[in-house]
Amino acid sequence: MNCAHVNFEMNRRDFFGRFALGLGGAALFGLMRGDASGAVPAAANPFKGILDSPHFAPRAKRIIYLFMSGGPSQMDLFDYKPLLNKMNGQDLPASVRMGQRLTGMSANQATLPIAGSIFKFAQHGQSGAWISELMPWTAKMADELCFVKSLHTEAINHDPAITFFQTGSQLAGRPSMGAWLSYGLGSANQNLPAFVVLISKDRIDQPLYARLWGNGFLPSIHQGVQFRSGRDPVLYLANPDGVSGASRRKMLDRLAELHALQFQDLGDPEINSRVAQYEMAYRMQTSVPDVMDISQEPESVFELYGPEAKNPGTFAANCLLARRLAERDVRFIQLYHPGWDHHGNLPNAIRKESKDVDQAGYALITDLKQRGLLDDTLVVWGGEFGRTNYSQGKLTATDYGRDHHPRCFTAWLAGGGIKPGLTFGATDDYGYNVVQDPVHVHDLQATILNQLGIDHEKLTYKFQGRHYRLTDVHGRVVREILA
Repeated sequence: MNCAHVNFEMNRRDFFGRFALGLGGAALFGLMRGDASGAVPAAANPFKGILDSPHFAPRAKRIIYLFMSGGPSQMDLFDYKPLLNKMNGQDLPASVRMGQRLTGMSANQATLPIAGSIFKFAQHGQSGAWISELMPWTAKMADELCFVKSLHTEAINHDPAITFFQTGSQLAGRPSMGAWLSYGLGSANQNLPAFVVLISKDRIDQPLYARLWGNGFLPSIHQGVQFRSGRDPVLYLANPDGVSGASRRKMLDRLAELHALQFQDLGDPEINSRVAQYEMAYRMQTSVPDVMDISQEPESVFELYGPEAKNPGTFAANCLLARRLAERDVRFIQLYHPGWDHHGNLPNAIRKESKDVDQAGYALITDLKQRGLLDDTLVVWGGEFGRTNYSQGKLTATDYGRDHHPRCFTAWLAGGGIKPGLTFGATDDYGYNVVQDPVHVHDLQATILNQLGIDHEKLTYKFQGRHYRLTDVHGRVVREILA
């Protein structure tokens, strides 16, 4: 019914009763019915972002963030430091440490013996990027990657450091990066969430809390949705036994009517968000099984991603799902691969983790490029901090551990308007301090938002009397790495 025909003498309760769902509900009803006319008002569409359009022309449409939870050792993977091998076993000079704080796990060691990497390094590609023997597949795509070797953070323990990367604050409660993007740009697919989370199974060494992909103080419709391996990828999505699809549809329609009345009385926007989530779940009953069904992928794809790609919940399988989600225009795809917290037994443990992610990461970049998706997909790989150049605990010829190190660490980026074949930033010869082109966590976040056409200083939300943003009070776009 056209709003121009409404009798404006009716009261508000009659209006909502007449139109049953209210404006928010009407938008949801139109979305659910797949109204091809596009008659749903844009302002009433709960899946539309707060921005009418990006602040400027975006270089990327979506993000795939490969988060290596636990803190990979940059000196055993990408930041080649031959001086450490020459000084192996010697105590870390005080002039290098400069009194910087240590964690409680190594602060009481009598010495801090320098530990050179036991892994061989070589330069690869025309870019000459240094990459360890642990990452032979990554080495093959060296010229596709931009290595940032000068990342640094203030957080020295896992929970605040991971929270800082995901939300821009070391304290819990802020919206996650994916939630900010959903809030700003909305969903590009009406049948899937704007923000999807995948976690590698059997690799948990540090807890990953749901608040890391939470909405914080943003409307709850923007929180990330975790897809799991197994029979039920999204919990409580399927209809209970004895409930048909038609019955679920009728229930949702009646529930939306009740919520419309509640919204009229209370004016709480979370009411419409709740209805929107119900409707999204209804549509996901069809869309999620479709995206999770990899049985139709050709054998050549599984050969590319490796044998673990057929094992649901592995990093390889999740990388393949990330490509499938990217094809369906999911805005932010977050993969967590825990297991990188190597305080001891690092050589053996990092071999296992590197094998998990090396071929799969290469396959994801290659697959995206072959399908024409890499140009507008920004892929980010990295953890919450780095590892120390000294050994935590006993140092032997074949074994050592490394403590947390926030002063400098490495990540790589690819696609989405990032310069390929570039190494940016540098650390000192000890791999302890940044000496060139430092990149703060907020700088990386600002750069990610920039590639999606967002000015990180302008995407804000007023909460408890002040405007918040992902980068809070500082951060700069690292324009030197932009193509």
